[in-house]
Amino acid sequence: QVQLVESGGGLVQAGGSLRLSCAASGRTFSGYCLGWFRQAPGKEREFVAAITWSGGSTYYPDSAKGRFTISRDKDKSTVLLEMNAPKPDESSVYYCAASRVGRAYYDISANDCWGQGTQVTISS
Repeated sequence: QVQLVESGGGLVQAGGSLRLSCAASGRTFSGYCLGWFRQAPGKEREFVAAITWSGGSTYYPDSAKGRFTISRDKDKSTVLLEMNAPKPDESSVYYCAASRVGRAYYDISANDCWGQGTQVTISS
């Protein structure tokens, strides 16, 4: 059974930094893209970053480029999201997700496995 378990959320000041971790288990993730999404109350879930498990190619929306960094540690079967200079309006529940390579990794419906989420609150 595939499991994605997020950790590392909490309270951080705007302009600070925070690292989120996603422990992935239950299958081999070669052929998959692991990503991060976020959802604030009353808003739609949105794409934050993604990385291909095998080749390590990374993808970001314009809002995250230059500030967020996604990486994976194959030995630990973990995906990390480094958030630098986060903004108060980026306070959300952050979710880890997995999609098959070739699908639209940025699209919620293309991700067939999700973690339970971790709350990130950014104070001004």
